Amino acid sequence: MPGRGQSHGYGAGRLRRDGRGDTDKEARLLPVARVARNIGSLMQRADGPKWSRIIGHGPGPFFAANAAAYSARCSLRTFLRIQFPPLSASPVVDLRLSALRRWLSTLADRHAIDVATLAPASADASFRRYFRVACAASTADGAPIATAIVMDAPPERENSAAFVHVARLMADAGLNVPRVLEQDLEQGFLLLTDLGNRTYLSVLDPVNPQSATPLMIDAINALIAWQCASVPDVLPPYDEALLRRELALFPDWYVGRHLGIALDDKQRATLEAAFDRIVAVNLAEARTFVHRDFMPRNLMVVSGSADAGDLNPGILDFQDAVHGPISYDVASLFKDAFISWDEEVVIDWTVRYWERAKKTGLPVPADFGDFYRDFEWMGLQRHLKVLGIFARINYRDGKPHYLTDTPRFIGYVRATANRYRALGPLLQLLDALEGRAVEYGYTF
Repeated sequence: MPGRGQSHGYGAGRLRRDGRGDTDKEARLLPVARVARNIGSLMQRADGPKWSRIIGHGPGPFFAANAAAYSARCSLRTFLRIQFPPLSASPVVDLRLSALRRWLSTLADRHAIDVATLAPASADASFRRYFRVACAASTADGAPIATAIVMDAPPERENSAAFVHVARLMADAGLNVPRVLEQDLEQGFLLLTDLGNRTYLSVLDPVNPQSATPLMIDAINALIAWQCASVPDVLPPYDEALLRRELALFPDWYVGRHLGIALDDKQRATLEAAFDRIVAVNLAEARTFVHRDFMPRNLMVVSGSADAGDLNPGILDFQDAVHGPISYDVASLFKDAFISWDEEVVIDWTVRYWERAKKTGLPVPADFGDFYRDFEWMGLQRHLKVLGIFARINYRDGKPHYLTDTPRFIGYVRATANRYRALGPLLQLLDALEGRAVEYGYTF
């Protein structure tokens, strides 16, 4: 659910970078004609279609004929509002939002929903979007509900049935997940209990990892409970085909599209050999339930009882859960997409997980060194995949902010490739792609 705080507003003030407001007085200080020409030029370049998708539509004929004349008669803010109406004016968005409001209206009496309070709750990297709405109802066990979350997941793009299925599995395992209050899978609408708006990501401080340890222990305990509930053939398998399909995102989207590099035959053979080694290590692991995005952005700090630890963490974004390598969610948690920790901190938390997992009978290796190797190679698969995903989200979906975290993933990939001799060719390929030379110091 929660994204990285992305706003849905596309008002002209969002284009300013100086931190000031967007009053008409300030807006008049910018020459409208020059801005108009710059935007018009941008739209005609190769990346114009992508920019058009981000805004929601292309420029009108205004740019070609009237920009200069109009500059004397309106402010920049007025000009941009005419040329680029708010995103909510998009017919597709309005149709789904109208349908969502109608659906909520049918539930208003049952859950005391105030439809007029419907407001965006968060952004998302997928095609889903979330709203928060006021209500005065209760759950099946009598717990009061002051607000609820409404999920809008276009059925042609998202599988809401999987969300409902995994939510039930996690609840049965004793985890704190949103409860499904109402569902309309045909339209792709869900009404969910609200776990709040305080993510782990918003409260964790990499400079002070000691303060993060209690929250991480809560997350470890929840993860172990999830893994202990594992049953084969209940969730899709995280098999070789899926692992390789994910890895293919790296050359296709990150290397080919983002870096603009076409791999030659030798480079492609090097990458495929590295993928073979990575997948072989991944498939050799024991298998459990896998959340598949068990990271601080999807974990909520939940309070409301005498022992908040019984509720922490609230868990979100689990609809893509699979049955796969036991170290995957551990790597997602400690080598996160949006926050980094010193290696000694990562090792400490990973040891804590491993010790607890052994005590509960989970099939982790008897030697921590073996588990940590699995953890790093599983993380490598994930990090290569996410590099491709973030590039795809930018170029296909028009969401550029995720690319700002790609250096973190390159750092994760380099650290692991530099540690293991078998990954030396992959590290050399990265050097070639980035045009750098590095001294190698393998550990294993």
